[in-house]
Amino acid sequence: GIIVFCVFITLVISKVLSVTILKGEQSGFVLELPPYRKPQILKTIVRSLLDRTLFVLGRAVAVAAPAGAIIWILANVHISDVSLLKYCTDFLDPFGRFIGVDGVIIMAFILGFPANETVIPIIIMSYMALVDYSSYDQLFQLLSMNGWTITTAVCTIILCILHYPCSTTCLTIKKETGSLKWTLVSMALPTAMGIVLCIITAGVMRLF
Repeated sequence: GIIVFCVFITLVISKVLSVTILKGEQSGFVLELPPYRKPQILKTIVRSLLDRTLFVLGRAVAVAAPAGAIIWILANVHISDVSLLKYCTDFLDPFGRFIGVDGVIIMAFILGFPANETVIPIIIMSYMALVDYSSYDQLFQLLSMNGWTITTAVCTIILCILHYPCSTTCLTIKKETGSLKWTLVSMALPTAMGIVLCIITAGVMRLF
């Protein structure tokens, strides 16, 4: 239901943008089909591997490696026996609680910018419970011990769906549009919607 609702929000935002800041004359759409030829399987595989897969993976490694180094430094450098990661999460905690999550989750989204799929692993690492989970029950116990409620879970799902795209996508947007402004807009708009929706959701759920 949350995913369907967020898709609905996406469609609404698209409609609003199309009649406001993106309003303009309708442009024709022309699709030119190439001539049909007998498929060259091997050539297609090689071109796809070189032009698509390796390019995307190379760009992902270029942004993920520095992020991994930052996470390691924050988790292993201590001041007065407290890690830098702990200082950061404590600083972000009031804002996180306000929107229905916590500082660890907010920090995970920030550190997960290079690759969004790393957000949940970063959350688990930040809770200092690096164990091999064999069931959802063990993960449930870990999150419960760190203050997770239904509200936390729902708001985390909302932020996972509605937040800025990963760095690779942002680089692609910058390359395709040639505009830093539209790249920043593409980051700020879904993030703002996610935060607002989390505030509303957390406020409603706290009433019950």
